[in-house]
Parts: sequence; C-alpha cells; structure tokens
Amino acid sequence: MPPVHSSPCFQMNNQAILSLLRHTAGEKRAKSSRGGLLKMLKLFPMLTSGCKMAALLGRPRKALLKDSATTGTIFGYRKGRVSLAIQEDPHCVPMFVIELPMHSSLFHKEMASDIVRIALESETRTHKKKLLEEFVWAVFCNGRKVGYAIRRKQMSDDELHVMQLLRGVSMGAGVLPCPNNERESADGELTYIRARFERVVGSKDSEALYMINPDGTAGPELSIFFVRAR
Repeated sequence: MPPVHSSPCFQMNNQAILSLLRHTAGEKRAKSSRGGLLKMLKLFPMLTSGCKMAALLGRPRKALLKDSATTGTIFGYRKGRVSLAIQEDPHCVPMFVIELPMHSSLFHKEMASDIVRIALESETRTHKKKLLEEFVWAVFCNGRKVGYAIRRKQMSDDELHVMQLLRGVSMGAGVLPCPNNERESADGELTYIRARFERVVGSKDSEALYMINPDGTAGPELSIFFVRAR
C-alpha cells in the first residue's frame, strides 16, 4: 500500500480515515493482497449469457469459503447508479445497503486505476446508533465528494433480485440477468462485483473494509471506509 501522504483520500483531511490507512500502511498481508478480482471487470462484455448465469448462480449451495471475512457486493445497471451491499456471508440478509451517488460508468472508470477508495462519512452527531446504522452519508471516491446517499431500510426489488441470484456466490464479477427485458433495454446490463473483505474496526466511529484478493497476487486495491463525524 502506498504511503498515506500519496493516498487519494488524503485530501479529505479526516483523521479517522487517516488512522485506518495507517493501520495497514506498514503491514504485509500475504493472505489478503487486494485487487486481483478487479481484473475480472474486464470480463463484463463477454459474460452475456443470462440464462446460463441464472442457472449457475441460482443453485442453492454452501459457501465456498468459511471464515470471518465480510462479503461486499457492488452492482448496478450500466446506465444507472451503483449500489453497495454488505453481508456477514452471502447467505445472510445484508446488514447495510445503500445506493451510491455514482453512475456505473464513473465507478468502472475509477476501477481501472490502481487504487479505489470509497469513503462514507455520516454527519450525525449522536452516538446512540452503531456506525452502520446511520442513515445519511456523504460519499467520497478517491478523495472527491460525489454526493449524498441514504441507507436503505428495505431493499428495492432490483436489490432483492441481485441478492437472490448471488446467494451462493462468495466472489466473482460479471453480468446478471435483469428482472425484465424492458429494464435491460432502457438501463443496459446489470453488472456486479462481489468480493470478500477484511473488516477493520478503528473505533465506534470508524471502520474499514479491505478487499481480499483470492489468489494472493498483487494488484489494484479496493477499500471502503465508514466514518462518523465528531
């Protein structure tokens, strides 16, 4: 991981995020090298067989990997916005779902870089809720503020559709069959990337998810930070 002063998130000047960055800056993580999975995004144009994908992903089966890693899924229509869902494992109901104020085209463009850091900052002053129970979030991508988002109390039909199709998938990236042909014609293909993340809790007001590369090779990094303003 590059030094903190060269991080795209350094411009945010948020001490909680910087603290989480420092947490991993000096550590060698052989089993959790991040980013090789991002290269799978290049497969999106080729994974267009909706029927085969539905048959494959729809089979209920045991998770491939059982450990303490958290499952994160980023998905959305090519012409729409991306959503983020966080689960304890692929078979659990997501504990956090939010539609990010980012269009898929912008997100895929950022994914082409070596480092992708998404930061969600809650401006709520009360500490009565757990961090991931906050509702209103300011969203930053690689140090740039992209807007605000509200955590979902209930998943939309499209989000339920994605979670159902991916319930037996531990990691992967590709294209999913859309709920209906009209939606696909209007908004393009429904793409996703699912990965396992190491969850690091800095304090009751800050935590981070660091993507784990399944093959242990070096590559681009994807990190997601959650911070509550003080």
